[in-house]
Amino acid sequence: MSLAPTRTALDNGLVVLAKRAAATPAVAISLAVRAGSACDPADAVGATWLLSRVIDRGTATRSAADIAEELDSRGITVTITVTRHLFTLICTCLSEDFEPVFELLGDIVMNPSLPPDEIATRKGEIITAIRQDEDSPIVRASETLMSLLYPHGHPYGRRTKGSVEVVEGLSRERLLQLHGERFAPLNVSAVIVGDVETARAHDVVARVFGGWRKPAHQACPVPPVAPASSRRRLVVPIMNKAQADVAYGFTTITRRDSQYYAYWLMNNAFGQYSIGGRLGDSIRERQGMAYYVSSSLDANVAEGPLVIRAGVSPANVDRAVASIDREIEAITTRGLTEKELDESRRYLVGSIPRALETNAAIANFLQTVEFFDLGLDYDDRLPSLLGSVTLDAANAAARQAMHPGRATYVIAGPYEDKESIG
Repeated sequence: MSLAPTRTALDNGLVVLAKRAAATPAVAISLAVRAGSACDPADAVGATWLLSRVIDRGTATRSAADIAEELDSRGITVTITVTRHLFTLICTCLSEDFEPVFELLGDIVMNPSLPPDEIATRKGEIITAIRQDEDSPIVRASETLMSLLYPHGHPYGRRTKGSVEVVEGLSRERLLQLHGERFAPLNVSAVIVGDVETARAHDVVARVFGGWRKPAHQACPVPPVAPASSRRRLVVPIMNKAQADVAYGFTTITRRDSQYYAYWLMNNAFGQYSIGGRLGDSIRERQGMAYYVSSSLDANVAEGPLVIRAGVSPANVDRAVASIDREIEAITTRGLTEKELDESRRYLVGSIPRALETNAAIANFLQTVEFFDLGLDYDDRLPSLLGSVTLDAANAAARQAMHPGRATYVIAGPYEDKESIG
């Protein structure tokens, strides 16, 4: 069944996407602002993350206790997420609570008060989280790899939470400035999915946000990235751990690239779902070398990464890296088989309905559709987009994306470096 959402825009530029789904008396609300971590000022990396932790702790007319009481009395939890490009507030409420809950979310988005005591509390929590990350091999491997793939201050190479020193120095005024510059109606998309008429959903959004008049600043710059031309290796020693983690990757393509679906299918067969792909079958199942191994493709506004992650015993690190090299050599020289491509295609096409089973999942899907301008019929077209990928196209994607001689990889954990860093 087609989603067929309605899309309208308010006079101030705010976009409304609504989908009636009356199976249950509930409504999922997603408010996304184009103000992700890529918008962090160069000297205030982590500011957006801190803002996301305090934005719901009070408004011009509501205290943190008022907001908590209003949500708790309705059994609602608001989840706030920050990605590279989006700052999103998400919740699900009963249909009868839709209007007051949406009014509350609108107030949080437009009028946060950012109380100093709440900022101090959240700073402490974030600093603790940063220190935990610094002692985590899997986080250190991933973050260090991103900093190598996206150097020179590129937004994708910066740590989303920032550093202890920067977070400690962030002021309320700096957060208010960031909010003032990035939170504007032209940057917001409101998605409403559930037991509410689409016309009513639009009217409620217009009533809450229609009077918000504020110019949008220029989009956050995200420069293109050139792929690495040589092999690079870095070791991050964390010796008090039982496991080493490897992050091995490349920069690839943008989400809007016409080759995206070939890359997606290729990566699915290669190792997106661990045991189901070549990497898991070889390194984890047949060789028994890894606690986990998988690959992920994150095509984005700029050229996104394809990253292979593995958790291994320190004694098996070198063998695991060599096995990753061999699997890349195999897929780039001999290619996928028709059977692998067909199985991956069937899996991905078959997973589409399962990925859209809940109102919240549909809302998240529609935010992606809106952000990348994929079209309101994208759910209908997706099976044919995947179906049109040929074996030659998938194998060409593998050759373009990966080569051991251009790999960048990071080893973090209790591993003694026997090579010089290259």
